[in-house]
Amino acid sequence: MKKEVLLWILRIVASVILLQTLYFKFSGAEESIYIFTALGIEPYGRIGSAIAELIVAILILIPRTSWIGAIGGCGIMSGAILSHLFVLGLVVKDDGGLLFSLAVITLLCCLGLLYYNKSKLFNLLN
Repeated sequence: MKKEVLLWILRIVASVILLQTLYFKFSGAEESIYIFTALGIEPYGRIGSAIAELIVAILILIPRTSWIGAIGGCGIMSGAILSHLFVLGLVVKDDGGLLFSLAVITLLCCLGLLYYNKSKLFNLLN
């Protein structure tokens, strides 16, 4: 019972963080445009990452596919974290490091989901 509750907490936290950024990416918010311009991939990177995050968030929320979404989430958040570390900086447009922190939290949630679904991952590799 406790494991199921923890899995749902990990799923919901990761999905809510992924979904809350979609509005800013799809609407072309100033901060999103700034980030993807700095990365040299505006507008296609912004729209593409928003679509990828939407798909990943949905996969994470479905118990049978949450491990697939978690793999995608790890990839997306690793890219976001590396972008912050090597291009953007930890603080973007005076956000106090919020975007970086949310990326780390999402990555940790996805890693937790993968840990609890490691048997599915091992079956995939065999």
